[in-house]
This record gives sequence, C-alpha cells and structure tokens, in this order.
Amino acid sequence: MAKQTLEVLANTFTIHSFTPETKIPEQVFTAGVFFIGKTHDELSIVLPTSFELQSLEAESDWRALEVLGPLGFSLTGILSDISGVLAKQEISIFAISTFDTDYILVKNHTLANAISALRRAEYLVINNDTE
Repeated sequence: MAKQTLEVLANTFTIHSFTPETKIPEQVFTAGVFFIGKTHDELSIVLPTSFELQSLEAESDWRALEVLGPLGFSLTGILSDISGVLAKQEISIFAISTFDTDYILVKNHTLANAISALRRAEYLVINNDTE
C-alpha cells in the first residue's frame, strides 16, 4: 500500500538570502509559487529561477516535490519519514511547510535518485517531466 503521493513541480527554484531588514521585492509576489521566511537574523525567499533577485547569497537548481494534501495537523512523521528516506541516500533537502502541506526541495542533479528512493519506500511520485 502506497504512502503519501508527491508531485514534482515543473519549476526549478532558487533559494535567496537577505538581511532581515530587506524589503521584499514586489516581483516576488507575481510568481506563481513562492515561499518567504523571516526571522530576527535573516530573510529567505524561494521562487522560480526565472525570477532574478539581487540577494546576499543564492543557491539555485532546486526542484520541489509537493506532498499532495491537504495534510491534517494530527498527521505525524510525514516529513520525518520522507527526509529519512532521502538522508539514507545522502540526498540533501530544503524543507518548506505550509498550512496544508509540505514541500521537499532537492538539487536537480539528485531528483532522479530521490524519486527512485521514495518509490522504493512505497511513496507514489508523480513526475510529469518524464511520464
């Protein structure tokens, strides 16, 4: 029996780092998918690589796997299990959670290995790039 279903998003993403005082560029809000995280120490913005930002640092070439939801708050261990499967394959992740679901970003060159590992662990992975 399959576990959760994950879908590979079509976009390639870049993770940007800014000082916490940086004003969020208006173009970020025009992206179809974007993520913003702010703490006392930093501002991080994740958005499709097609959007160019002048950031302190940028890490590009990430692909996102969306855990299809919505996932209830009573569900436990989903992100832990997925990250554990990928860690066993030495695949680094960047995890993002929203109200309804989780996103696991992996470097593009590790995507095929990530999909294979997740499928072996009985996750259903939809990848419209190749299917």
